[in-house]
Amino acid sequence: MTGSTTRSWHGMTIPAPGTYLLDPAHKRIGFLARHMMVSPVRGEFADATAQILVDPDPVNSSVTATIQAASIGTGNADRDAHLSSADFLDVERYPTLEYRSTGIRQQPDRDDSIFFWARLRSQRPGRRSEVVVPEQVDRTSGRFVLTGELTVKGTTRPVDLQVEFGGARRDPYGQDIFGFSATAEIEREAYGLLWNVALESGGVLVGKTVRIEIAGEAIRQP
Repeated sequence: MTGSTTRSWHGMTIPAPGTYLLDPAHKRIGFLARHMMVSPVRGEFADATAQILVDPDPVNSSVTATIQAASIGTGNADRDAHLSSADFLDVERYPTLEYRSTGIRQQPDRDDSIFFWARLRSQRPGRRSEVVVPEQVDRTSGRFVLTGELTVKGTTRPVDLQVEFGGARRDPYGQDIFGFSATAEIEREAYGLLWNVALESGGVLVGKTVRIEIAGEAIRQP
């Protein structure tokens, strides 16, 4: 690679414009769901690809991703087989899950509330009219909201990812990379993942809300 690998934007070092692909060696496409209403079960998809188009104007950047449904793993073969069946992902009929971004916006970084109230309490007591409330300041942050559409079992629904930008640099192998993490929550029944068992004590066997947990690095393409 030649030329500038990074640039400054709103006080942050961000990647140069270009096409970036998800690094298969540095990624996790994970999820978390509740079992028996009390315990979290984590899993992930081992096989996934993503293309990130970094625009000269960062807020015009875009992401597309494809996840191979059959690569699901939770550390239990019987559970994985059930999740792959028609009760859940039905991987024979729907081999992939797809994500396509539709927009991105930066989240302001507000002054931490603890320090805000500490400054307020540190003022000398006096008449109410003399108390000056410190202004909370919006500061540059590496947090973004990535709006988009997730397709599961042929059903497409809007999903907003809460993204944390991890930084950009050139690695020891001469590759231009940047890191990120992202989370979201979806209701699985909205995608036709309806299977469940009612518990005698109340509630259901498998939680209806699924938390998405993503982390990875992306590599700039020549």
